[in-house]
Amino acid sequence: MSAMNTHRNVINNANAQAKTMEKLSSGLKINRAADSPAQLQISENLRAQSAGLSQAIDNSEMAVSLLQTAEGALEEVSRSLVQARQLAVHAGNEGANDPNMLQADQAEFDNVLQQINRIASSTQYGHNFLLDGSRAGNGVTTGDNLEFIDAGVTANSSGPGGYAVDIQQAATRSIHSGSVALTQGIIDSGEQITVSEGGKTVNFLTEKGKTVEQTLNDLDSAINDAGLSLELIRPFPPQTDGSTPLNITLRHKEFGSEHTFQVASNTAGLVSNVANVSVAVENGLDVKGVIGGEETYGKGQVLTGAEGAGTTEGIRVRYTGESVPLGGNAGTLTFSQNSLTFQVGANANQFSEISLRSIKSSDLGKGELNDSKFSSLSDVKMLSAEEAQDAIRIIDKAIEEVNASRGEMGAFQKNNLESNLNYLRIAHENTVSSESVIRDADIASEMASFTRDQIMMEASTAMLAQANQSSMSVMKLLG
Repeated sequence: MSAMNTHRNVINNANAQAKTMEKLSSGLKINRAADSPAQLQISENLRAQSAGLSQAIDNSEMAVSLLQTAEGALEEVSRSLVQARQLAVHAGNEGANDPNMLQADQAEFDNVLQQINRIASSTQYGHNFLLDGSRAGNGVTTGDNLEFIDAGVTANSSGPGGYAVDIQQAATRSIHSGSVALTQGIIDSGEQITVSEGGKTVNFLTEKGKTVEQTLNDLDSAINDAGLSLELIRPFPPQTDGSTPLNITLRHKEFGSEHTFQVASNTAGLVSNVANVSVAVENGLDVKGVIGGEETYGKGQVLTGAEGAGTTEGIRVRYTGESVPLGGNAGTLTFSQNSLTFQVGANANQFSEISLRSIKSSDLGKGELNDSKFSSLSDVKMLSAEEAQDAIRIIDKAIEEVNASRGEMGAFQKNNLESNLNYLRIAHENTVSSESVIRDADIASEMASFTRDQIMMEASTAMLAQANQSSMSVMKLLG
């Protein structure tokens, strides 16, 4: 019995020594589920989280590299647009230019457009083209007065039939007409008309002896020279002679309720209802309607899917019609969401999205009102002083759009990626530390246990020999 008891202890000591040796050789406190079932589950979850955080760090760093690639291309586009603006300013110098100079400016400008289009079509990260509009929400509209502008990352792709765009109110411009006609007598009396818009003011004084037509021409020139975004509305072609009394009608060039102006006159009713008291003209209306049956808000002619509108949130369309279409339906928008998605967290739904809009010349400078009817940067010509002025406006709009895209990229990189990277690195460090506490062996403690088990193994083996010797003594008695 003593030999059997000692043998059992030898086996136990051998098992303990083997486990300690396994922990020392692997460096792990838990090598199998039997070592600690609960801690194994916790540590395996922490291992998975740690691996996910490590990959999320790599993902975020790759996303930063992608955005820096796109911004580097946009910086070159900005330089090109600055060069184009310089050409337009030169083309506007009508007094010194001849046709050959204007042709040279136009040829260089066309070359700049080719450069911008080349950058738009060739900028890529891996196989992702970044600036051709393929990595943003893209839409195609049906309807004569309907135009897709852009969309944010929250909008969802439409079905085959697209989103119906219904208009409830068309956008209008602030407009004001005097109730008293401008006559020769009012002109000869030295009438003062004051017009203010956008922080700029024109104080116009009529000149005795000038006709009604001449006076209105002078007023129109004064408004244009002062840079007011207003236009003087008159019958065209003229149907009356130069001295026929005419009502003064002023209208803002921009659509919407935010574009207002003020007018005043010495004569009551000429432009202001009360003599020498200004009238605030703010009767412009914003477009109203729905996209895909979802709520929107209007600003000027632009209709935008409202926040929380679900599938159409952030979609922007422009309705240029001057009245509500028959039946209210202006057309349809077929929309496809192709924004870039970055997995920046270790768990499901921890991602960020960004749309990279197209910087092709045909997509820049759209929607800017101009007398030359340029619809975008690609339409710009500068073969006359008038076209050069409109070219400057379109190019300025394009520069603003490129700058806005760069700002959006910078904000996304700084706030969504780089800030998140700091968190990810801290979380990864703490997760690895937690997993190490649970799973990794304490080498000092395990060495002490190994030394103890080694001593116990040697002692129990010696005692097993002694137990066997006791049995031999009994055999001698029997012999």
